[in-house]
Amino acid sequence: MPAYKAPLRDFDFVLNELIKVQDIIPTLPGYEEATQDIFSAYLEQAAQFCESELAPLNRQGDEEGCHYDSATKSVTTPAGFKEAYKQYCELGFPALDCDPAYGGQGLPKSLGFPIMEMQCSANVAWSMYPGLSHGAYSAIHAHGTDEQKAAYLPKLVDGSWTGTMCLTEPHCGTDLGLLKSKAEPQEDGSYRISGTKIFISAGEHDLSENIIHLVLARLPDAPKDVKGISLFIVPKYLADGSRNAVACGSLEHKMGIKANATAVINLDGAKGWLIGEANKGLSCMFTMMNAARLGCGMQGLGLGEASFQGALAYARERLQMRALNGAKCPDKAADPIIVHPDVRRMLLTQKAYTEAGRALAALLALQLDIEDKHPDAAVRADAADLVALLTPVAKAFMTDNGFVAANHGVQVFGGHGYIREWGMEQLVRDARISQIYEGTNGIQAIDLLGRKVLLDQGAKLRKFTKLIHTFCQRHEGHPQLGEFVTPLAKLMKEVGELTMGVGMASLQDKDEAGAAAADYLRLIGHLTYAWLWARMAEVSFAKLGQGDDAFYHAKIATARFYYAKLLPEAEALKAGIKAGAKPLMALDEAHFAF
Repeated sequence: MPAYKAPLRDFDFVLNELIKVQDIIPTLPGYEEATQDIFSAYLEQAAQFCESELAPLNRQGDEEGCHYDSATKSVTTPAGFKEAYKQYCELGFPALDCDPAYGGQGLPKSLGFPIMEMQCSANVAWSMYPGLSHGAYSAIHAHGTDEQKAAYLPKLVDGSWTGTMCLTEPHCGTDLGLLKSKAEPQEDGSYRISGTKIFISAGEHDLSENIIHLVLARLPDAPKDVKGISLFIVPKYLADGSRNAVACGSLEHKMGIKANATAVINLDGAKGWLIGEANKGLSCMFTMMNAARLGCGMQGLGLGEASFQGALAYARERLQMRALNGAKCPDKAADPIIVHPDVRRMLLTQKAYTEAGRALAALLALQLDIEDKHPDAAVRADAADLVALLTPVAKAFMTDNGFVAANHGVQVFGGHGYIREWGMEQLVRDARISQIYEGTNGIQAIDLLGRKVLLDQGAKLRKFTKLIHTFCQRHEGHPQLGEFVTPLAKLMKEVGELTMGVGMASLQDKDEAGAAAADYLRLIGHLTYAWLWARMAEVSFAKLGQGDDAFYHAKIATARFYYAKLLPEAEALKAGIKAGAKPLMALDEAHFAF
């Protein structure tokens, strides 16, 4: 597979020309020093690290995997991973957007997200080790006591300790109400935690001095279901240096992300401390989970970019047949396959989904910064609502599209794509899990339609569609943007009508919302990407004639491809939503098989 090259030009376009972070970020309290020069310096440093250190470890890490020692219950990561992590910490990346009170650099998430994308493109399995740590940091920072913050955050911030999320159990995945792990109170204020957790990413490894597990468990008098779960800090090593009674029982044998240690974690009376309130662990957990869901979206984006880069380089070099309209390279035995319409369809699909996903990531990162720092409470609330609405879209739509892009990459390579040595099939295997963990994409769809749209009678959705309506109104009759604005305004109106119809139908039968959810999320995803592509076209038309015209013409052409070839999927999605629950629920369970 060709070497990964960070898309710095496109980051610059999205951040500085489309989203215009520099108009907002330096005005937020605490971010005054986060200038464009700072952004550029960090992005260039991250690009160099990802290109030269992480990407070369990607395939060999997949081939080698992690090594589990059953005698010591320890895990060794693939060759080079530990050294890369040490360099990552020395460069200060774990501290990038963390609180300066605990050693962080206090930089915005608008800078952290593109760096996360680069890591996912270069080596998604490696990226999960620091990624999970950031989730643990966020939960302790949001819900921990002052003493807990002082004890754990500085070490998580400098990278000498890492973190995990220990939620899933063998019988309990999405339905955390079935959780069985127990927490027994002790006289010293600690708890003894017992239970088994599975699918724990980065659950055991040799990269850091200590691993801080955040564990969901039940107190003895806890209510049943999700109202009775609490969150606990359970370190691998205690403050006195002794080993806690938490150990890796085994590693999972997986389809992909083989270089990340996905562990079975056994807790046998391990010492832990309550974080947040008793029986309120679900709210603490969602601090981690929402960050993880956005992280999954970044994995889909990063792997889609990696597959696009590989497929594009191959399509330019691979000679097969002649162009249908006559030879393009008559001096060669055949034309490069990029001349063929079907290859271009696949490459443009990868490009269109990836570049729109990058724009969505930048938009959400900026909203997170506004939610965190803006002095106006109403502005913070609006940003929080937009993030809440679009987080399930980012998780599901971006990972589904990332998987599509990865599959197209294999197809462009043909038979060579199916061979391990080229590295393209690894991207498919690595991308597949992002559609499953941190809440399956089906769960994201139910969350979007049920909790984020219908629960507040569409209030968050209306805030979002108001942005689209304002854009369409501003450009009504625009000589260049009409081809985008007209179908965008039409789709926005239809989404409103469909939402109303599903909401009314679900009052009579809740299965109606469940049946519509998957199609509905994908429809909202297309509405979002269509809006972002229209905005990218707006910027590109305005920039023509000012230099770099080839870049802006490519943006406009890709926007036209999206509207002509990908957005029409919305018609099928609308038909599926209107079909309702009956086609899904009419078949008796006994008749699924004979």
